[in-house]
Amino acid sequence: MIKESFSIRGVEFKNRVLVASGTFGYGDEVKDLVDVSKLGGICTKSLSWKPRDGNPPRRIVETPSGMLNSIGLANIGVHNFIDEKLPYLRQVDTKVIVNIAASSLQEYCDVLRLLEEQEGIDGYEINVSCPNVKEGGLNFGTDCSMTRRISEQLRALTEKPLIIKLTPNVTHISEFARAVEEAGADAVSVINTVIGMAVDIHKKKPKLSTVTGGLSGPAIKPIALAKVYEVAQAVKIPILGIGGIMTAEDAIEFLLVGATAVQVGTANFINPGTGVDVAEGLRRFAEQHQLADVAQLVGAMESNVEFSILQSWL
Repeated sequence: MIKESFSIRGVEFKNRVLVASGTFGYGDEVKDLVDVSKLGGICTKSLSWKPRDGNPPRRIVETPSGMLNSIGLANIGVHNFIDEKLPYLRQVDTKVIVNIAASSLQEYCDVLRLLEEQEGIDGYEINVSCPNVKEGGLNFGTDCSMTRRISEQLRALTEKPLIIKLTPNVTHISEFARAVEEAGADAVSVINTVIGMAVDIHKKKPKLSTVTGGLSGPAIKPIALAKVYEVAQAVKIPILGIGGIMTAEDAIEFLLVGATAVQVGTANFINPGTGVDVAEGLRRFAEQHQLADVAQLVGAMESNVEFSILQSWL
């Protein structure tokens, strides 16, 4: 029997494939389409204190090998989540990680405190990196001292796993990873979307209402792999690799460069069952290569180039 599980702060995930925040709703939207018990976990859509309408349309644009989104963290708010979504999530046979997004440090704390009073939540993923929200997201995620401060304050409020989702839109993401590790975070999610834009040449206008948005999908996989590799050289806490994962082969690449586990995101818009397919493919790969534990793949990439040399090229 191949061991597929891994743990963060004592919470055991049955396998190393989760679904990424913002791509799977709150889980109940796909309950008739996907057997979520075959996933390692669900990262919910981001939650703020009050409901958010998000940005005006147009806020999704398809791009070559990817997607631009400027949703603006539209969500039902933490109180509605507790009343309407959490009852279902308490019944699922997988781990539930609630993603929190906020426009102030106080809001992060308020949302987490309220969620701490509820049953059925296994951990938190903190979104400090969304590039679509003017009132805080990008500023938090690109300020290392603020990212550290958020991590410290939230760490003091919970004994559950605390995962910080980092933006790639910085010079050295490893500096931010080290900061949150020192502040007590249990893991990091790497990466969130990359800033991008698209232009309508006939209207001579940007295609998104907000001009720029977050690029995701296979187009960013090479960037995500490089960022995960960079972070893996800098910290000892688990890394959840995200960015363009469509197949088990993609997931294996992330594990080889140092990710402990992966999150499937944009692929869910094409096939909500992609995460299950990736988990099954990962298991088959381990069987074919006679691995006793999927963990044997983590950080197993061979390279003759020192990372310090690689950084000098960037």
